[in-house]
Amino acid sequence: MDLSFQLYSARDFQPWSDVFAALAKYGYAQVEGYGGVFEQPDELAKWLSVNKLRMDSAHFGIEQLENDYDQCVALIKRFNIKRVFSPYLEEEKRPNDAAGWRAFAQRLSAVNEKLAAENVAFGWHNHDFEFEKLGDGQMPMDIILQSAPDIDWEADIAWIHVGGEDPMNWIEKYADRLTAIHVKDRAPEGENIDQDGWCDVGDGVMDWMALLDAVRTKTNAKIFCVEHDNPADAFAFAQNSINNIRKL
Repeated sequence: MDLSFQLYSARDFQPWSDVFAALAKYGYAQVEGYGGVFEQPDELAKWLSVNKLRMDSAHFGIEQLENDYDQCVALIKRFNIKRVFSPYLEEEKRPNDAAGWRAFAQRLSAVNEKLAAENVAFGWHNHDFEFEKLGDGQMPMDIILQSAPDIDWEADIAWIHVGGEDPMNWIEKYADRLTAIHVKDRAPEGENIDQDGWCDVGDGVMDWMALLDAVRTKTNAKIFCVEHDNPADAFAFAQNSINNIRKL
């Protein structure tokens, strides 16, 4: 199983040249891009090439894809990115009812249609707010996937847990839509406060042996991307996590 690394995890541990070299040394096969890393495209191309890393997936904001589509596609093609996921919606821009989320899903569908013409897969990447029930009892995550039936889903498994849901239920419910996951872990309640409650993969409360087995056997997941939203040491996190995953 090739492992990817979400570069957002190392945003505070520059220079990027050291990050890419370390990831290759630890055994990662690919990285997942995000906005900040594309600010130096020539250097990015060099870091990937020198360290023999791929970038099969990347995050691009929905508004960026809507407003700067041509620039996004140029980057996607330059780096041979096969799967694009929009990762977030600012709190003030989140709909507060089912109709609003259905309208948002249509925006995702519109972007998906354009990227499909470029032979690039597109989907949504969740956090926890998609699992907060609306006034009518529906969940935004359901509405997004059901109202935009052609888009993929990159399931951030630990954020599902933080959202109060059982990740296994969601893996099974949308197995055919799930084409990528974020492999991350949650520290026991009250621990790692300085890291926003996250921890190295395999050291937390998530049952990654069972979760990885379910994802590999029940879903269409092609990307297994290791991430930590706020590590104390991105290098130690990357190395400890891949070692723990290998033991699984």
